Amino acid sequence: MERPSLEVNLPDTHEEGKLYVVDSLNNLNKLNVCPDESQRSLDEEENTVGTGQSMAGSNTRNQWWFFITFIFTLIISLALVSFVIFLIFQTRNEMDQLSSRLLSEKKNIEELKKINKIILKHINQSGIKE
Repeated sequence: MERPSLEVNLPDTHEEGKLYVVDSLNNLNKLNVCPDESQRSLDEEENTVGTGQSMAGSNTRNQWWFFITFIFTLIISLALVSFVIFLIFQTRNEMDQLSSRLLSEKKNIEELKKINKIILKHINQSGIKE
């Protein structure tokens, strides 16, 4: 989009006419550069006194809220990470207990198989048949 040039050849007119033309060009430029809502806020800023102070206060307030939000987010993240680490250790302990139980049960099953073989061998040798 092409922007109109700010340099305008003004014909020789009275001072009031020149001021009117320059003022009109400034208003036109504001309309082309800024949308309606931001134009209103620009006009309000121009009309109010001490806007620098209120902008600085707003900026400080925004920085304070950002800092508080950042700290709050860090605390929540730390809590979640700690909880996940706790769950990992808890799961590891449970898995260790389960594997030790399975190993002991495996040993018991092997012993029962040996006893079963000995009993069958003894029955076959004794000649007891059904």
